[in-house]
This record gives sequence, structure tokens and C-alpha cells, in this order.
Amino acid sequence: MTQLIQHIENILGSKIKQPVIFETAFNHTSYVNEQKNPDLLHNERLEFLGDAILELLTSDFLFHQYPNDPEGSLSRMRAQLVQEASLAYLAKKLKFHQFIKLGKGELTSGGNQRDSILADCFEAFLGAIYLDQGLEKVKEFLQQYMFANHRQIIEQITIDYKTRFQEKAQQQGSVLIQYQLLEQSGPAHNQLFKVGLFVNNALVSIGIGKNKKAAEMLAAKNGFNQIDERGQVINVLKQN
Repeated sequence: MTQLIQHIENILGSKIKQPVIFETAFNHTSYVNEQKNPDLLHNERLEFLGDAILELLTSDFLFHQYPNDPEGSLSRMRAQLVQEASLAYLAKKLKFHQFIKLGKGELTSGGNQRDSILADCFEAFLGAIYLDQGLEKVKEFLQQYMFANHRQIIEQITIDYKTRFQEKAQQQGSVLIQYQLLEQSGPAHNQLFKVGLFVNNALVSIGIGKNKKAAEMLAAKNGFNQIDERGQVINVLKQN
């Protein structure tokens, strides 16, 4: 039994019937492409399956958990739970980053810490559970690790964006990060604040909210997606 399979059986609390499916869930395309084994599979098909299962079970959970909430509220909460950052957060807590198999390039660039790779692995893992042990086992797993703590996960991911952006932007050294109020509009009882996130005096992203704090947080969230894995700005916005 490999360390990965032992780790997964500890997480699930049950015996795995088809270890190869779970091994596949942790095979990134970059790893498979570098191997000379035509029978070795990457995790993209399992990810496709797991994504659909996650959407269904999360919708089912929220529908019953919040019987009086409108569709819009449920959709927003579902989007927060199944977003890349949330899945990567859970994958790290489950120590998936220690077992993902990557190609040399991805491994060198820290791919096992990248949110997109971790989130894809998490979804592939759900697909593997489904094929090996059925839908109820996936539901049981999600109930334990996601649904039971769903509000804390949403809060953690939302609150932590400023910190996460700062850590990502400063990977190669110190940079100047500033949040500046660009615009304030609307009547006193219903104002909107437009905040810009600047890195070394370059505008990286914008956030709009009902107060400065909310606008800054959204700017940080948007900015997080504008920084690559080396901490470099992908796109600089034009200022009016």
C-alpha cells in the first residue's frame, strides 16, 4: 500500500477498492506528459466528474440547510463554497499538496501550492470517491470536511484575501502595496466606494463596495487573480 492510499483510507475511514483511481486523481497532466507510460492517466476526466458531483451535492445541502433563502442567496453561497480558493484551502488542510505528482517544471515553480492545481485535484478526488464507493460516500466526505464548516470556510477565504494577495505579491521580495479610494458616489444612506489596489504605484485591480473595507477586500480578491505564481503582475489597468 502506498503512502497516498493509506492517507486516503485514513481520511475516508474505509477501505479503498480501486487504488489506481485515486492514484490517477493525483496525477497532474504535466507529470503524465513527461512519462513514457501510455497507460498512465492524468486527473482531468476525474476532475470533470467531481466538479458535477460537487455542484449537485453542494446545491442539495444549501437547499435543505437554508429553506427560506431565495435562489440568489443560495447561488452566491454555492459559488463561494465551490470556488477555486475554497477547494484549494480544503486540499491543503487534507495535505493533498504532499501527494500531487507534477512535471519537473510545475514542481520547480511550486505547482503543488497553486490554487488551481489543488482545486482540480480536490474535484478529481471527489470523482474517485464516487467511482470507488458511490455518491453517499462523497456526500459523507463533503459533510465532514466542507458542509459542517461551510460558514467558517467562506469567512476564512473572504477575510484572508488581503493577506493572500500580499504573500503572493511578495514572493520575490518586498513590494509597495497600497489601497487608494478612487471614487465615492451615491446618497449618504447608500454610498458606493471604489478602491484601487496598487502594486509599486501600478493599478492592478479595482473593488466596489458599500464601505471602504468591503471595497478593499474585493480589490484584493480581484488582484489575487492578477498575480502569477512568481508574484508578477499579469495585467496593469489603465487609469482614467
